[in-house]
Amino acid sequence: MKIEFKKARESHPVSDINVTPMVDVMLVLLIIFMVITPLLSKGVQVNMVKTKNPIPMQAADKSDAILVAVTRDGRTYLNSNQMQPDDLAPKVKDLLTNRLDKTVFIRADQRAKYEKVVSVVDNLRAAGVDQVGLLTEQIPQEKKPIPPKPAGQ
Repeated sequence: MKIEFKKARESHPVSDINVTPMVDVMLVLLIIFMVITPLLSKGVQVNMVKTKNPIPMQAADKSDAILVAVTRDGRTYLNSNQMQPDDLAPKVKDLLTNRLDKTVFIRADQRAKYEKVVSVVDNLRAAGVDQVGLLTEQIPQEKKPIPPKPAGQ
């Protein structure tokens, strides 16, 4: 009985990049970002008033912006902490110390009672707020179709 041993061929290094691990990592990162992104919204979600010509307020998107939210049922939030409107003045005064820009932004629900919003504005003025920004959303503009020109003209 004869046993033959075949000579092992020399293997060459693989020059192809294996992208499967990279794709796996990217999909995991994508899922993490999809889950975390809604949690990053600052403050409380409210249905803001819709206007045709809102004034852009980029300062409201800054990480250190002071946001006061008034919900439909009249609850008041400073950033994401619920509190009574009467308790806003000392808290906001503490937040505004050593700041040059003393602007506070109000996000009021479109169905919130006007009385609650006025109470918040009064308490902010008592805290020494120079500027109050009322945040709104823009009404989506519908594109009007351009009528075709009559033939022959």
